[in-house]
Amino acid sequence: VVLDHANFAAGAAASAAHLGVAPDLRWLACMPLFHVGGLAILVRSVLSGAPVLLHARFDPERVSAALDRDAIGLASVVPTMLRRVLEVRGDCAPPTALRAILVGGSAATPELLESAWKRGLPALPTYGLTEACSQVATLPPTEVGRVADAAGRPLPAIDVAIRDEGQRDLGPGEAGEICVRGATVMRGYMRSPEETRRVLRNGWLHTGDVGTLDDAGLLRVLDRRSDLIVSGGENVRPVEVERVLQSHPQVREAAVIGVPDPDLGHCVTACIVPADRKYPPSVAELQAWCRARLAGYKIPRALRVLDALPRTASGKLRRAALR
Repeated sequence: VVLDHANFAAGAAASAAHLGVAPDLRWLACMPLFHVGGLAILVRSVLSGAPVLLHARFDPERVSAALDRDAIGLASVVPTMLRRVLEVRGDCAPPTALRAILVGGSAATPELLESAWKRGLPALPTYGLTEACSQVATLPPTEVGRVADAAGRPLPAIDVAIRDEGQRDLGPGEAGEICVRGATVMRGYMRSPEETRRVLRNGWLHTGDVGTLDDAGLLRVLDRRSDLIVSGGENVRPVEVERVLQSHPQVREAAVIGVPDPDLGHCVTACIVPADRKYPPSVAELQAWCRARLAGYKIPRALRVLDALPRTASGKLRRAALR
């Protein structure tokens, strides 16, 4: 992904305006710097003159201690990192200097956000991608504790539209492809003109992600189009099923994939990390839990219990590896 200085400058300005940050606000960088989320922290801080506390690797105990001891104003994490920080913090008092924790990379469940809010950690769900220089939409700090099921609001000077396959703009609540326009959008893919033309059309970046915009301007990300499971002719969005599974008290982490099936096309399969490895929930227990909360065709038919889910160095789920 080719990003230039203008992309980063526009991203820094939009993020600062959206978060209402001061130039001296210290940012904790514990994301890998080869990832746009980590790199953007450094660039934004250099442009504003703000200090950065750089952790060479993510350690939840070190992050928790830094929040309390080092006057951290901002931090960026993925949901798995936030969950691990909450586990080590226990009932610690809220950090006094912390203004926001940006939570992106993958969807944060409402339960995870609410758990952070109850402990005084202002976690802000965020949607972004490398092709748009990291942040696209973030919940404003003024709405912490109010909206737990959305990715936030588009940043200033960034346009977001929801479109169908015919490039028609969809109305509030209608699901379609998330398209992004603005000065943060990449120049293109390096040495890949055909792929660049596929995603950059008429000034808009076609993300391939599926989402909705409501009347209040809140963006909800439903899933990556490439992760969609077609089972028995019905579309199943993994994130929706994962959120239900992760709300089960015996499930620590969950991922949902489609496994090839001769009858259904793909079988909806749940992969979980149990809260207590000695007593994992059975497939029947999880199916009963899902049946009360999901349509029948979305209920997982198979279960795999794992010690850990495969993730990239930045904490994103490696769904292809899981398959």
